[in-house]
Amino acid sequence: MIPSDIIRPRSIVRLAATNKPALFRALARKAAEQLDLPEAAILDALNRREALGSTGVGGGLAMPHAPVEGLTEPFGLLARLEKPVAYEAIDGAPVDLVCLVLTPMNGGKGRIDALACIAKRLRPAEIRERIRNAAGGEDIYALLLEES
Repeated sequence: MIPSDIIRPRSIVRLAATNKPALFRALARKAAEQLDLPEAAILDALNRREALGSTGVGGGLAMPHAPVEGLTEPFGLLARLEKPVAYEAIDGAPVDLVCLVLTPMNGGKGRIDALACIAKRLRPAEIRERIRNAAGGEDIYALLLEES
């Protein structure tokens, strides 16, 4: 699995949110638009997963993820935030990059593969910085496709 299996060019967005709940609502809205699934179902899945522990992985990056009813393949959305938001990340730092990963309910190993694929690509601080400084979605997509 490679990042382009999960994130498409139209799934790279810029978002404004003042806090984590507002961020989750914005992510759910964007995902629902692209997936033609109910926004409320996506938001509920994200909130249920986040209740288990923060998906803020550090370095300004969060990777909220959840299985969603009605989804047939993994879906990713990469958002650059206009302003960082408090997220309860493991390093306590605010988040300005968010990679949402939604998977089918019966995702099993595919769910882990999707998360691992994206995490591996976004782990290097240099890549995250290049994403932050990229001119737009096409440049960010090209970064995701580069060989590690």
